[in-house]
Amino acid sequence: MNRSFLQQAIALAVENVRRGGGPFGALVVRDGVAIATGINQVTRSNDPTAHAEVVAIREACRVLGSFQLAGCDVYCSCEPCPMCLGALYWARPDRVFFAATQDQAAAAGFDDSFIYRELRAAAPDRTLPLIHVADEQAALPFDEWTGKIDRAEY
Repeated sequence: MNRSFLQQAIALAVENVRRGGGPFGALVVRDGVAIATGINQVTRSNDPTAHAEVVAIREACRVLGSFQLAGCDVYCSCEPCPMCLGALYWARPDRVFFAATQDQAAAAGFDDSFIYRELRAAAPDRTLPLIHVADEQAALPFDEWTGKIDRAEY
């Protein structure tokens, strides 16, 4: 753990607030070098997925030419939300370090506890209706995938 990278993530978040953005920053580090940074761009880009961690992951993957971050550490100004945590699991960095906790984020108005509750609820009990529609062709994309010899496993 390199505290200066964590402090850089915090500084990115502070500067982003001063420029009208959200209070979140992230860095992706490989071999002791920050290869990508991200700041919260949700309101700037009208993109609810443009959280600092996701922005940093996208840039790091572009830099590395890979969809995985093996050999990398991620430093975040705050504990990742459920969406960012999912993205981090898919990106597969070695470690994730964070400064502020989800409780500190919630106290500032960024409360993700409802999402954690929703994830624990059965699909019919969630506030966002997720409706399964059976279709005889539903498995076709997976059949195509499993039959593809040169597929990129992930």
